[in-house]
Amino acid sequence: MTPEHPHILVVEDDELIIEPLVYGLEREGFRVSVAMDGDVAIRAARALRPDLILLDVMLPKRSGFEVVKTLRAEGITTPIIMLTARGQEMDKVMGLELGADDYVVKPFSMREITARIRAVLRRQAMAAPSQNVSEVIQIGDISLDLRRLIARKGNDVINLSPREFELLRVLMTNAGRTLSRHELLDRVWGKEWVGDTRTLDVHIHWLREKIEDTPSRPRYIITVRGVGYRFADEEELQQT
Repeated sequence: MTPEHPHILVVEDDELIIEPLVYGLEREGFRVSVAMDGDVAIRAARALRPDLILLDVMLPKRSGFEVVKTLRAEGITTPIIMLTARGQEMDKVMGLELGADDYVVKPFSMREITARIRAVLRRQAMAAPSQNVSEVIQIGDISLDLRRLIARKGNDVINLSPREFELLRVLMTNAGRTLSRHELLDRVWGKEWVGDTRTLDVHIHWLREKIEDTPSRPRYIITVRGVGYRFADEEELQQT
């Protein structure tokens, strides 16, 4: 459950951005810590375990990309919103691929950044399994441990970003049912998502690369043309 006053770690080296950003976030009721380079950001994320990290791409010592990669490799699943330069589409794609949860393009308004933060925190709270939900989902060779946030194919652990894990969770909990693109975007990215809808297709592609024996002929994640995607159920898998 998200605390009443969520703790935000701001990772930014530009003091002209830091001061008004911290002031604005604190006025919105957030607790804020600041790191001004990539190495400090990693140590702070480990020690403080903030509820969310605002992470600039361009940082001294270590880039924001390296920070995301390191934290995710260590199993730290804290939501991360990347701060990217306007027009740098590859920054957005790379950040999402490495495990970031969202991105905001500079310059941004306090209204936008706080809305993005609250949306990501809401999605995380909604994704947390309740006491009544089975801890493990198993379909075919694919299993998801919802408590430990571990995905496996057979006995092998699948390295998924938090967004990939949540997308796979939604698909598997609705196995056999076709989910429209809009429904998947709403449930995984949130109704406030204003990014490119092709983001969903990119994440589906990445998931197939990780869980399918032959990604070009998927058994698990089926495309329903003109509608969306479906995760095959056990009966369907037995027929393939």
